[in-house]
Amino acid sequence: MEQTILSHVQIQHKIERIAYQIYEANVSEEEIIIAGIVGGGLEFAKKIAAKLKKITSAKITLCKLSMDKTNPLKSGVSTSIPEDEFINKSVVIVDDVLNSGTTLIYGVHHFLKTPLKQLKTAVLVNRNHKKYPVKADYKGISLSTSLQEHVNVRFETKNDRVFLD
Repeated sequence: MEQTILSHVQIQHKIERIAYQIYEANVSEEEIIIAGIVGGGLEFAKKIAAKLKKITSAKITLCKLSMDKTNPLKSGVSTSIPEDEFINKSVVIVDDVLNSGTTLIYGVHHFLKTPLKQLKTAVLVNRNHKKYPVKADYKGISLSTSLQEHVNVRFETKNDRVFLD
């Protein structure tokens, strides 16, 4: 049985709040790179990037961050834009749900090879079952769940939602 955690309207509010927090932390930047982890993270990143484009004159660059989520060490991490384009830039890594922290920590590790001005993380749902010492700088909601519960995020036209099953 599904239990709704966030409705479409609530998610829109979270996106707007996170976008403004990112803007406030980068108010003097000429470019902000929004790196979405492929899957729900990339979809969430697209929504944040679209909102940022409406509230700042800074260049908003959307970057696709790809990895095998079940085995990121074996697959490696790649980005849709070359690493030298990150140099001395502000980067925000975005994912939909922070569970164990595996995908976020490997995403962070990938960007640490390049000198950045700033590296932050954003998630829609922050669960408290971390395996790695990684935190979300910007989060839509913190949710205490059991390990047996599964958080689902669905991004559908005018019907975004987060639910437990």
